[in-house]
Amino acid sequence: MEQATNACRGIRGAIAVEGDGPEAIEEATLTLLDALVTANRCALEDIAAAIFTIPEDLAGSNPSAAARRHGWRLVPFLMVSEHGGDTSVPRCLRVLLLCNTIRSQSEIRHVYLRGAAALRPDLVTEDDF
Repeated sequence: MEQATNACRGIRGAIAVEGDGPEAIEEATLTLLDALVTANRCALEDIAAAIFTIPEDLAGSNPSAAARRHGWRLVPFLMVSEHGGDTSVPRCLRVLLLCNTIRSQSEIRHVYLRGAAALRPDLVTEDDF
């Protein structure tokens, strides 16, 4: 039997933020991150980094701070402005997690929640919430 090897895998996710203010960003950030780690059985210590993209309609929000307040203190974060590409989903927070895992690329589950499911309907399953 072949032994699985550890690799750093990219895991994409997005969520449409419902509501206004820091509480809405925090709720969306935590919902998205929880869904990603649950779907991929990632341990927090296996997360190498997280990159958030912030669209213009969420400018000034800080999902990294929200994640740190909820236990993600040692994960390196980067936040970048969305380049203005697909704007079909308003207030769409996106993230790329880099996770060390033995799962193969085909076993990785990308998660698109709420209105963001329209971005990648090919990746949305009935398990997504």
